[in-house]
Amino acid sequence: MNAPRERILVVAHGHPDFSLGGGEIAAYRLFKAYQDAPDVEEAFFLARADRGRGACGSIGLRRAGEYLWEQAVHDWHLMKAVHQESLHTWFTDLIRQLRPTIVHVHHYAHLGLEFLRVIKKVDPTIRIHVTLHEYMAICKNNGQMVKTGTNALCSSATFDECQRCFPSLRPEDFWLRKQFFKAHFAVADSFIAPSDFLRRRYIEWGIPASSIVTIENGQDDLPALPPRPLRKGERRNRFAFFGQINPFKGLDLLLRALEALPDEDREQLQVEIHGAHFEHQSTELQDTVRRLLEPLVKARTVRWAGPYRPEQLRQRMAAVDWVLVPSIWWENSPLVIQEAFLCGRPVICADIGGMAEKVRDGIDGLHAPVADPWGWGHTLVRAVEDKTLWDRLVAGIRRPMTHAECAMAHLERFDAVNAAKTRKTGETRSVA
Repeated sequence: MNAPRERILVVAHGHPDFSLGGGEIAAYRLFKAYQDAPDVEEAFFLARADRGRGACGSIGLRRAGEYLWEQAVHDWHLMKAVHQESLHTWFTDLIRQLRPTIVHVHHYAHLGLEFLRVIKKVDPTIRIHVTLHEYMAICKNNGQMVKTGTNALCSSATFDECQRCFPSLRPEDFWLRKQFFKAHFAVADSFIAPSDFLRRRYIEWGIPASSIVTIENGQDDLPALPPRPLRKGERRNRFAFFGQINPFKGLDLLLRALEALPDEDREQLQVEIHGAHFEHQSTELQDTVRRLLEPLVKARTVRWAGPYRPEQLRQRMAAVDWVLVPSIWWENSPLVIQEAFLCGRPVICADIGGMAEKVRDGIDGLHAPVADPWGWGHTLVRAVEDKTLWDRLVAGIRRPMTHAECAMAHLERFDAVNAAKTRKTGETRSVA
């Protein structure tokens, strides 16, 4: 007898129609791949929405199979949802209506933690699998694991260290926070990490090693782009930053690196900035970027290309040689790295965290010292002056996992966890 097919609800903290973060895009693309998987009867997508009306708690239909939940978080310390009533009305009704066998949670930011427990109260047989996209359960500072004020890297999330970042709280408050997160995580059947680095961090935090596996995010099943055509005597000197702009993504670091280079080195480089959400950043960051940017744009070293839609990415990458990821935090699995590899473009990234794991130094990209403008400038110049380097690195790029392969890897994990749970239940009953 054939096993019943799964009904999967994917939950995310944003919808790509409104928010183009890597986590939102990865969740949505996996949902679409689930829809095409032969072992899936039906797949649905529920995303947090902000339509400027406040967290009214309502859940509405975006399009067939896709829902928007107008929810928010009011207590970021304990990740508690604003609209508590909707958890037991709108959300509960949706779970009953959709009848998922699996809820694949891609985030709880902006949604709160409480909905995890509500799912099990509605139907204890629903299996919950949680993909962790950063370190929010570990670190109160937006899950970045950097120190407040200085943005220095943090390696140990002890209660005393956390209290130093947030002096208005006590170490005991951070102990309570951890227990609150762990109590809600306890209802999950398993966890998925898009990088081994993040997986290790959560094992150190308290998730059992057997309960969390690494599955990389998928990409479109498309061929690599051809190399950018070179004019006679031209080198592989076009670099590009792609993605969201915020204090942790290192755009200001990259501009400082260019500013610090000798004129003869800087004149070899052309850098494009394809960035979104700059207008939403602090006045301080905006002023810093503008101050650094103005002379570089005037000298034609930098071109501000602005934001882009996902479907425009390949066209923009076709015109550059290198993709830059200068983040100053650990990162987990920046989507742009896999996007660059799919396009056949080597990546230069900071030498820490999930970035250093995804990009193999000297094989398919280069590592630059994190938060070091001089080191970044030196690495960019080296990339241009070594005439054979680009071709060697392109030859070393491994094709990323496709969305279909990613969906299959998740489904196999879900089956394995369910089988292990069934065996354990059977053994318990046998002993009894």
